Amino acid sequence: MSVEREAMEFDVLIVGGGPSGLAAAIRLKQLAPDASVCLVEKGSEIGAHILSGAVLEPRALDELIPDWRDDPPALATPAAEDRFMFLTETKAYKLPTPPQMNNHGNYIVSLGNVCRWLGAKAEALGVEIYPGFAASETIIEDGVVKGVVAGVMGITKDGEEGPNYQPGMELRARYTLFSEGCRGSLTKKLFETFNLRDGVEPQTFGIGIKELWQVPKANHKPGTIWHSTGWPLKSDTYGGSFLYMLGEDLISTGFVVGLDYPNPWLSPFEEFQRFKTHPSVKPFFEGGKRIAYGARAINEGGFQSIPKLVFPGGMLIGCTAGFLNVPKIKGTHTAMKSGMLAAEAVAAALPNESAPAQLDGYSDAVKNSWIWPELNAVRNIRPGFAKWGLFGGMLNAALETYVTRGNSPWTLAHHKDNESLKKASESEKIAYPKPDGVLTFDRLSSVFLSNTNHEEDQPAHLKLIDPSRWKGVNWDQFASPESRYCPAGVYEAVGVEEGEPRLVINAQNCVHCKTCDIKDPSQNIDWCTPEGAGGPNYIGGM
Repeated sequence: MSVEREAMEFDVLIVGGGPSGLAAAIRLKQLAPDASVCLVEKGSEIGAHILSGAVLEPRALDELIPDWRDDPPALATPAAEDRFMFLTETKAYKLPTPPQMNNHGNYIVSLGNVCRWLGAKAEALGVEIYPGFAASETIIEDGVVKGVVAGVMGITKDGEEGPNYQPGMELRARYTLFSEGCRGSLTKKLFETFNLRDGVEPQTFGIGIKELWQVPKANHKPGTIWHSTGWPLKSDTYGGSFLYMLGEDLISTGFVVGLDYPNPWLSPFEEFQRFKTHPSVKPFFEGGKRIAYGARAINEGGFQSIPKLVFPGGMLIGCTAGFLNVPKIKGTHTAMKSGMLAAEAVAAALPNESAPAQLDGYSDAVKNSWIWPELNAVRNIRPGFAKWGLFGGMLNAALETYVTRGNSPWTLAHHKDNESLKKASESEKIAYPKPDGVLTFDRLSSVFLSNTNHEEDQPAHLKLIDPSRWKGVNWDQFASPESRYCPAGVYEAVGVEEGEPRLVINAQNCVHCKTCDIKDPSQNIDWCTPEGAGGPNYIGGM
């Protein structure tokens, strides 16, 4: 049965209020002040779902708002000292800082604060911003994207219309820009509908888990940027830490684990907790207090995984397309630049009523911008770690950086993260220590700090495509890896002692990291958008 909805018409619709979407909105209004521009964001406010341990390279921001330093986002802290460490279980060795990780001229920021600041700039230019408005369906007519359905609320768990039911609205536009971030739920379907991933390597991902700490000033040196590799991860698992000192007493710290890891017993959350106990790391947090927590998947495929960026009626921008520079550990500048380039293509087309629905000029603009050579130059570094492990990967990174300088006559391939797990029976079990509640913590107390909330009486946004598949694949072969890779305690294998294991999904805990949608061995878990404003509400320092 079709649903009758009210419709609103715009020149341009932007789905997602991250750096790329906001940069696109601002650039559009700079170039076409009279254009009607709408931006929808599923978080309760702009910045609510933005999570990054972020060092901002200001290149794109300088182009977008040249005088931004006169009124910077809150907590923006100039980068000072870089440290790149290799950890063993008890020692830390300082390594030369790779040139990609040199942060001179950059800023440690709260990316959530940056987005709130950009959102205010966009609204001041006349952009209509609707937070708490989740886009749940793409409108496609005659093979052309015409907008999205957003704001559907009040459907009960049984799929019926509840007392607070709202059918949502059709937000229609001449051009729709998708800036959903990593593993966007609508973008995932666009890939299939328009074959956008044909001819490119699979996207590969990492999970980033982050905490914000308030520490004594004696432990704090503003502008310090500290990264590590090595312990506690095995050499067959890609990952490492970040620790950034911003403001007067805040430390943004986190841990990233490549989702191509092979051991199903591994828990990225627990590896992060172990990391904080290292003798060289623990002193940073002594006397401090953890005040926020979150997790998010990130794209790691880089250059060879960038999909086709345009299709009739729309474009992909930012991390929804995968512009993260992994060796640089930065993607905000490339995401923003992609949004600006898309805006420029749209602004040029709007005055022409006969302009094509598919703006191929955006793809050409990306390839002719500084994004393309930057990502091309480092294309072989991340897959080198997947191919040769930690030490072989480091040697390959040195070769690519100092010898061939990104001009190697080959391009390494990626593989799908969900296909990398070994059988549980063939893998080493990992015994993680119990949390002490001071330095290390459990998942549920962590989720509490993320301010995560979902209306209980709504359809589950985490679904098993085929529930019967879980027992034979996830449990029998891999011992329920989702119960360990999920950083929020969403998945529980119960009934094990009775010999009747089954999966319980605690969807109310979900922090929208999308890891389950990526890492499930048979791609049986589908993450779809819950009601608007559901999920985490990250505070200003995140």
